[in-house]
Amino acid sequence: MSHRIDRRFGDLRRAGRKGLIPFITAGDPLPEATVAIMHALVAAGADLIELGVPYSDPVADGPTIQHASERAIARGIGIARILGWVSEFRQVDSTTPIVLMGYLNPIEIFGYSRFADAASAAGVDGVLIVDVPVEEAETVAPLRAAGINEIFLVAPTTTDRRLSAIRAQAQGFIYYVSFAGITGASQLDTAAVRDRVAHIKQGGDMPVAVGFGVRDAATAVEIAASADAVVIGSALVACLAETGDIESAVAAAGAFLAPIRAALDASRS
Repeated sequence: MSHRIDRRFGDLRRAGRKGLIPFITAGDPLPEATVAIMHALVAAGADLIELGVPYSDPVADGPTIQHASERAIARGIGIARILGWVSEFRQVDSTTPIVLMGYLNPIEIFGYSRFADAASAAGVDGVLIVDVPVEEAETVAPLRAAGINEIFLVAPTTTDRRLSAIRAQAQGFIYYVSFAGITGASQLDTAAVRDRVAHIKQGGDMPVAVGFGVRDAATAVEIAASADAVVIGSALVACLAETGDIESAVAAAGAFLAPIRAALDASRS
């Protein structure tokens, strides 16, 4: 199943297109809307979906995603329900890659091997665990054994030594954090991102997705000039937080993402 990510980036590369990866917090704004929102995002042009696992202490996230996690936790959202939603999504969509993004603690509580087996059975393709650096990748070895890609973060402050280790172990794609800070901040330096992405790509062909600071179609196009994919999270999560029912959440998701997809495709020339 992890090969879905490889196939998707391969298809994008052959078509000369850039990937669009929306992030949503599982269970927010409404638990019953999660799967419908995922389908709406795909219909609007998502190439891969990052599904955030709510956690009480999301140290890499800004207020928008922190509050989304708090709302989801208050509704009792945990790993079991999230994997159920992935499984439900897979009944209709067998091709769009799904990456769970979150922190180690919920997985440790669930049990590493149990989580690996359940995530694989549900149709999860990858995990991005913010607080598991490459030096501690062996902690979640059961995930790789189950065929689930382990996605690593690279930051502006990542040393070349650590970058080499990440390149050696990377699966699916590398997630470049565009600045040293939290999600939702607005300090994007596109020239610096361009140079850093070029450096990350040296000596390999692993796709690089850039997130943090991508807010709209204009910033997505700027980032896509150098990256293989752009990740947009806080702006989308904030948009969904304004909705109050399934129908409006689905409509908002599609209306938010479609112009970004159109802008990325229009910029190919």
